Amino acid sequence: MEELYGLIGQLKAVPGKRAELVAILLEASAAMEGNLLYLVAEDLADPDAIWITEVWRTRTDHLSSLKPAAVQAAIARARPLIAGFGMRAETRPVNHAG
Repeated sequence: MEELYGLIGQLKAVPGKRAELVAILLEASAAMEGNLLYLVAEDLADPDAIWITEVWRTRTDHLSSLKPAAVQAAIARARPLIAGFGMRAETRPVNHAG
């Protein structure tokens, strides 16, 4: 059995577009099978930054989650709203409540 797989990363929205980007990310998360947690949080120190924390049943589930048409459409809509990427870390969650 594969271990849980996690990602934590920062996205930087185009100035003034953070709320729109958050909405697209949340909409796309509904189509991601194998996802146990998809937490989108606004950075309090940077009005354009978003932190995303993900927990997946497996790394394979994460890779497969990017393939559905609904997710690809959301990525295409979100891309122009992304100014850049900040820190990113792959993790191995050791517990999952919920």
